[in-house]
Amino acid sequence: MSERTPLLHYRLSTSVNESELRAPPTGQVPEEHPVIPRHRVSHSSQPKKLSTFFGVVIPTLLSMFSVVVFLRIGFLVGQSGLYQGIGMFIVAYFIICMTVLSVCAISTNGALDAGGAYYMISRALGPEFGGSIGIMFFLANVCACALYVLGLVEAIVATFGVPEDGALAASSYQVLPSGYWWSLLYATVIALLCLLVCMVGAHIYAKATFLIFLVVMFVLGTIFISFFAVRPRTIILPSSDDSNTMGNATGPTTANFTGFKLETLLGNLWADYTVDYTTGNLMTFATVFAVMFNGCTGIMAGSNMSGDLKNPSYSIPRGTITAVIFTFIIYNLLSVLVACSCDRVLLQKDYSFLRDINVWNPFVTIGVYSSTLSAAMSNLIGASRILYALARDDLFGKVLSPAKKTSNSGNPWVSVLISWFLVQLVLFSGKLNTIASIVTIFFLLVYAAVDLACLALEWASAPNFRPTFRYFTWHTCVLGIVGCAVMMFLINSIYASASIAFMLLLLLLIHYLSPTSSWGYISQALIFHQVRKYLLMLDVRKDHVKFWRPQVLLMVSNPRSSVGLITFINDIKKSGLYVLGHVQLGDLNTLPSDPLQSQYASWLSLVDHLNIKAFVNLTLADSVRHGIQHLLFISGLGGMRPNTLVLGFYDDSLPKDKLSTNHAADVAFLSHDLEQRQTPFHFASLRSNGSAAHDGVHDGKVLGPQEYVAIIADAMKMLKNVVLARHFNSFDRAHALSAASSSPGKSFVFVDVWPVNLLRPDSTSYVDTCSLFLLQLACILNMVRAWRKATLRLFLCVEEGRSVRGLEEKLGQLLKELRIKAQIYPVPWDQQVALHWQRQGNLDKRQSSQSPDIIKKLEQEDEEDYVNSFMSNTARLTDDYLSAVNQLILDQAQPAPAVRFLYLPRPPADTRLYNSYLHQLELLTQDLGPTLLIHGVTPVITTDI
Repeated sequence: MSERTPLLHYRLSTSVNESELRAPPTGQVPEEHPVIPRHRVSHSSQPKKLSTFFGVVIPTLLSMFSVVVFLRIGFLVGQSGLYQGIGMFIVAYFIICMTVLSVCAISTNGALDAGGAYYMISRALGPEFGGSIGIMFFLANVCACALYVLGLVEAIVATFGVPEDGALAASSYQVLPSGYWWSLLYATVIALLCLLVCMVGAHIYAKATFLIFLVVMFVLGTIFISFFAVRPRTIILPSSDDSNTMGNATGPTTANFTGFKLETLLGNLWADYTVDYTTGNLMTFATVFAVMFNGCTGIMAGSNMSGDLKNPSYSIPRGTITAVIFTFIIYNLLSVLVACSCDRVLLQKDYSFLRDINVWNPFVTIGVYSSTLSAAMSNLIGASRILYALARDDLFGKVLSPAKKTSNSGNPWVSVLISWFLVQLVLFSGKLNTIASIVTIFFLLVYAAVDLACLALEWASAPNFRPTFRYFTWHTCVLGIVGCAVMMFLINSIYASASIAFMLLLLLLIHYLSPTSSWGYISQALIFHQVRKYLLMLDVRKDHVKFWRPQVLLMVSNPRSSVGLITFINDIKKSGLYVLGHVQLGDLNTLPSDPLQSQYASWLSLVDHLNIKAFVNLTLADSVRHGIQHLLFISGLGGMRPNTLVLGFYDDSLPKDKLSTNHAADVAFLSHDLEQRQTPFHFASLRSNGSAAHDGVHDGKVLGPQEYVAIIADAMKMLKNVVLARHFNSFDRAHALSAASSSPGKSFVFVDVWPVNLLRPDSTSYVDTCSLFLLQLACILNMVRAWRKATLRLFLCVEEGRSVRGLEEKLGQLLKELRIKAQIYPVPWDQQVALHWQRQGNLDKRQSSQSPDIIKKLEQEDEEDYVNSFMSNTARLTDDYLSAVNQLILDQAQPAPAVRFLYLPRPPADTRLYNSYLHQLELLTQDLGPTLLIHGVTPVITTDI
C-alpha cells in the first residue's frame, strides 16, 4: 500500500482544479472544499510519459558513466593509486548516498513537479534557499554539460586529431586539425547537436538515451572481457610537451599493458601524483578527487526529469538507488582490473588507454562518444528544466520571464536556448580538468542543501512530513552536510568560499525582492519547534527584578488614529513582548462565523507596514471591559505574558486618520502580487463627531467613563501596570526626534518626568513603587537608539520650608545608584498646594456650621470617602488646583518636551467617583502634548548587580 500511495496522491491532486488547491487566506476556510496543501499543477496538455527505468535509471547511469569510466579511470588509479582511488570512491559515494537518502525522503513526501532538486529545496526550505540553490544547481548543470562536451572533444582529438607538435600521425585517421580554437569549434558543434535534440523535447531525449544506454552497456561488457582476452602489449603514448615531463628532457613514449600480474598490482597500490599531461598542472589528492567526483554528480539526473515522469515519488528513489549501487560496483571493479594489468606510466600518460587494450578499438571510442554526448544532453536538458522552474516561480521577476515560454508540447525552448548559450561561454575554458573543480563544488553545495532541507523537515517535526521512504535519519542528513562541506574546502577553498558567498548574496536578493510564496517556510516550523521548547523552559518562578522588562498589551480601537502611539510603544518595549489588542463587540451565538478571522490579515499587514515587532491578539466580547479582561488573562504563553496595559485616553477629541494620509500610496509594499493589488487595510472609518466613543479602546461603540475607569481598576487588581496615553493622535516620531539630529553637539529633544502623585500634594514621596516605575520607563526610552540623544528632565516638586538642596542631593544619589542619567529641576509649588489646603479649610468650616448629628454624618462620609479613594484623594481636589498644576507643568516646559511621563494615581474604590477621577485626569493633562500617565504595581528596578 505504501508503494502506491504517492501515485494515488498524485492522481488525486492533479484532478483537482488549481483554484481548489490554492490555500485560503489565514482564517478563511472554504465551505465546499477542505484545505489541501497547494502545489503547482503541470500542463494538462502534456501528460507524464517516462517510467522509472527510462526516466531515472538510464539518465542517472549515463550521467555517471561518462567521463570518469572511459577517460579518467586510469587517471584516478595512476595518480592516487588503488588504495586512495578506492578510498575516494568510498568517500564520494558515502556523500552521495547520504544525499540520495535525503532526496528519496523528500521526493516521497508528496507530488513533485519540474525542477528536480530545486523543486525539493524550494518547497522544503522556502523561496530564499530554493531560489539561491536553484541558481547554483542550474550553473552546476551548465558547467557539467560543458565539461562533458570538452571530454568528448578530448576523445575525438585523441583519436582523429593531428598532433600539435608536428609529429607524424600514428594512424591514417588522424586528420582533424588540433589546437585551442579547433577544439572550441568541435565543442560548439557538439553543443549545437545537444541543443537540437533538447529542442525537440524530453521524449526524444529519452528514446535517444535508451539507445545510448544499450551501446554503453555493450562497450562496458567488451572492456571487462578485454582485460581477460587481450594479451600483454606495448602501447605508444600520446605526445606531450617537454615542460610537462617533470624535468626530463623527453618523456617516455611507450608503456605496457601487462595483463594480470602481482608486480603490476604492487606498483599501482600507492599514490604517485605527477603532472597532468593535458593541463601541465601538478596533481594532488584534491584535484584528482574533483575530477573523479564528476562521475558521481549524475545522481540528480533522474530528479531533474521529475516534471516528465509518470510518478516522480515512486520512480526517483528506486531508480536513483539502483543506478548508484550499479555504478559503485562497476567503478571499483574497473579500478581493481586496471591496477592489476596496466603499469603506472600507461595510466598517467594515456587517459584513453582503454581503447588501445580493447578487443576492438572502436568499441571504446563509440562508448566514450555515446556516454559523454548523453551526459551533455542530460545536463543541458536538466539545466533548462531548472531554469524553467525558476522562471515559473517568479523569484527573479521579469529577469527570467522569457524562460517561461514553452512549445505546444510543453518543452521550455527558451530555457534550453539560454542554457545552451551559457554552456557555450563555459566552453571557452578549453580543458576538462580546468572546470572539474568548479563543477564539483557546485554539485557538493547543492547536495549539502538537499541534506539541509531534509534535516530541517525532520527537525521541525511537522506532522505533514511523513515520507514513505523511511531509510534515513537526521544523522544521515548531518553526515551528508559535513561530508559535502569538508570536501568542498578540501578541493578548493577559494572556489568553495566564493560559491557560498554567491549563494548567500542570491539568498538576500530573493529575500528582499521576491514576492511571498504559498509553498510554506521551513523556518516557521523550526522557529515554532524551538520557541515551544524555550517557552516551556521559561519558568515564571525564576523571574527576578534584575531582568524585568516591559511586556506591553496596547489596546487599539482603530489603528487609523493610533499610528503614533503604536510606533511609540514599540520604542518603549525594550525587547519585551508587545501585543496589539483589539476588542470587537458581538456575540458569537448570533453570528454565522467568527468575524475576527478575516481581520487578522489587515492587522498583520499593519505590523509589517509600520515595521514594528508586535503580535496581534483580537477578541470578541459583549463589552470592551470584558474583552480587555479576556486579553489580560489569556495573552501570551508561559513566562511571556503582558505585565503592562496601555490604553488611549478617554476624551472627546476627534481622531485623525494618520494611516490613510501617510501611507495610502504605499500599497505595493503590502500587496506582493503586483498583478492583483488590493487595499492593504480594512479598518473601519473614524468617527466624525464628538461621540462617547474614544480613541484607544474601541471605536464606533459607546464606552462610558464608568467602564473606562473600571478597566483601569481591573488591570491593577490583576497586578498589571497601567499606562494611559493622551495627545498621541498627532504624535509624529520622526518630527519629535528631528531636533536631536539637527545639532550634532547638542540635543533639543527632552523627555519630562514628574515622579510625584500630583493628585496628592500632601504626599510628595519620590521612592514609592509607582514613581520608580516612571523612572524605569523613561530610562528604557532613553536607551533606545533613536532616543539616545534625548535628555531626561526630572522635576522635583518642593514646598517652602523644606530643604531644596537636601532633597535634590537625595534624589541625585538615588539616580546615581539606579544608573539613570537625568537633569533634576526643583519646582516650587506652594501656590498650587495652597489651593489644595484651602479646600480642606472650607470643608472644616462647613462642618462647624452644622448641627452635631449632621457634622458626625459628614465626618463619616468624608472618612469613608477618603478611605475608599485610597491614594487618589478624589473628593478633596478642586478644578482650580488641577488647573494650577496643569499650568505649572506647562510653565516648566521650556523648550517643550517630546513626551511627558506623569504619575497615575489609583482609581477610587468607590465606583461613584469614577467620573470625577477621569475628569481630574483630563484637567491635569489638558494641552500638555503627548503624555503618558503611568501607574506601576510591582517593583521593576534594583541597585544590585
